Formats: sequence, C-alpha cells, structure tokens
Amino acid sequence: MSRSTVPVSLAELERRAADERSEDGRGPDALIVCDRLVRIFTAGGVEVQALQGLDLVVRTGELTALVGASGSGKSTLLNVLAGLDVPSAGTASVAGFDLTAMDAAARLRYRREVVGFVWQQAARNLLPFLTAAQNVALPMRLGGGRIRRRQWAARVRDLLDLLGVGHCHDRVPHRMSGGEQQRTAVAVALANAPVLLLADEPTGELDSRAAEEVLTALRTVNEELGTTVLIVTHDAAVASAVRRTVAIRDGRTSSEVLRRATRDGKGAETVTTQEYVTVDRAGRLQLPAEFAEKLAIRDRARLTLRPDHIAVHRDDAGEVLRESAPEDLRGAQADGGRDSRR
Repeated sequence: MSRSTVPVSLAELERRAADERSEDGRGPDALIVCDRLVRIFTAGGVEVQALQGLDLVVRTGELTALVGASGSGKSTLLNVLAGLDVPSAGTASVAGFDLTAMDAAARLRYRREVVGFVWQQAARNLLPFLTAAQNVALPMRLGGGRIRRRQWAARVRDLLDLLGVGHCHDRVPHRMSGGEQQRTAVAVALANAPVLLLADEPTGELDSRAAEEVLTALRTVNEELGTTVLIVTHDAAVASAVRRTVAIRDGRTSSEVLRRATRDGKGAETVTTQEYVTVDRAGRLQLPAEFAEKLAIRDRARLTLRPDHIAVHRDDAGEVLRESAPEDLRGAQADGGRDSRR
C-alpha cells in the first residue's frame, strides 16, 4: 500500500518538532531516529535492498562515524538523512522532521537550512569560479533568511577562521590545497547554521596530514558550535578518533564502538574502548564476523541464558541428538539412517 503525502511547510514541521521528539520514546535529545528503515532500488527489473530494516539513534551533539564495507548501505543512509532520497519503508526523522512526509518545497528548505552536507569530491562542494568567501555566502543568499543579511560577512569570516582557512577568503578553489578545499566545504555546509552536518568520506582523497586537518575541523565544529556530526568513512584513523563508531553490515547496524577518555591524578589521559553488538526492536543482532568465523558459527547458534548474560554456542545439534535420542533412533542413525525396526 502506498504512503500518501500531504504537503507540509517547513515552518509547520518546526512547530511540531519539539513535540515529536518528546513523544518519540527515544528521549528529547534524540536528533536522528531511524526505525526499521528500508530502501529498495530497482534496476533492470531486479530489486536490491540497500537498507534492510536499519535502526539508528544519534543524540544531539554527538560526533559519530559510520563504517562498513562497500555496498553495506552507509551512503544510502546518508542520502536519506540529507533529504536527497526517500525511504521505501520504515521511518526516519531528523530533529523531529519526518523525512517521509515532506513535500518537495519543504524538502528543499530542509536541505538548505536544517542539514549540511560535505561530499568527498571537492568539485561537488565548491563552485570553481567563486572565492571561498563567496562560496560560503551563497547558501545564505539562497537560504530564505535563516541568517540575516547584515550578519553574512561576519559569519563568513568567522566560519573560515574557525576552520583554519581564513587566509583562503579571497582564493578560488584551484588556488587551494585539497585540505583547504574540504575545510572550506565544511564552512559552506555550516553557512545556514544546520543542526546536523553530514560528511561522506570527507578525507577519502586527501593525504594523512590534510585528512587530520579536516578531522580536526569537524571536531572543532562539534565542540565549538555544538553541531551534531555524522561521518561516513573507510579511514580507520577517522573512525578511531571519534567517541562513537557505528558499523553497518548488509543494510543494518551491526555493532558500535564507544570510546571514553579519562584522566588520572597526574593529568595523563587514558582512552577506554568498548565494542557492543546492536540489538534492534525485534531483538535481532549480528555477530561480529570474526567471532562467528573463529567458532564456526554459520546457519544457527545455540543460546543459553545465564543470570547476567546470554551465552552463544556453536550449533552442536547433531551431537546433542546422538547423545539424547531414544535407543531405537540411535540404532537407526548408526545403521545409516535405515529404520532399525524392520
């Protein structure tokens, strides 16, 4: 059954946002909520499920990395959250805005004012004939008044300075390094003060030094501006430098790594890392591939409930049957499966 869509203005969505966040059940600080999210693509009569019931919650102010193999659904999820694609089923919301219920005009305003996006390729982020300052100012001119005109020049300078590219103010992209272009692209994405910044492989085409500068810029945006940042990356250095890393496998979230920094009495910092398997609303989880391979867990596993945990065992059903089967059945098994009563 197809979902009917009623045109809804961005202003009306904003009026509903606070109530929807509080009624969601995930808490008022849940900025991104994906519930059983499905995205199906059809090509040449063949259907491909890029997202297969994905659940994800990202809270306001988090800096999170999304990792996974090619084809796992990372970029599809980012496109949905950016308002560039529409789910086939399930729900997805950002700051209380239902991404399945916006009309075309509201979706355009959402992309301009609520969410910022940084592509991997610099050519998709910056217009080549405009200076850095002009590129940053352009979204404000198109943004419908979220940033007042008299604030434009100061905001351009502040963003470029914050990201360490103030010296590129009057430079066009071809006069910047790759790292400078990407940091300028971050400034463009932040021009209209979005609540969420999405970055798709922002360091994928950079050397290690420039990649570190871009990561530092994203961390600065998160800490100084309070902007929630979600990064899709294959870069292990990026994934290990954020507090939360979510792994996607086969169109579902499969595991998370949480990092916590603590300091001892002498001021020395220690980072504690803990990996978790994610459990969806139906109680499903994905075992880490390396765990399943090491224990030869394939089609099914045996679970045992303990007082404080669940034990997962390799499928030993054949051994259990041979040990516990009635005597006549054991005889049949020993006789190659023929009925021993004949």
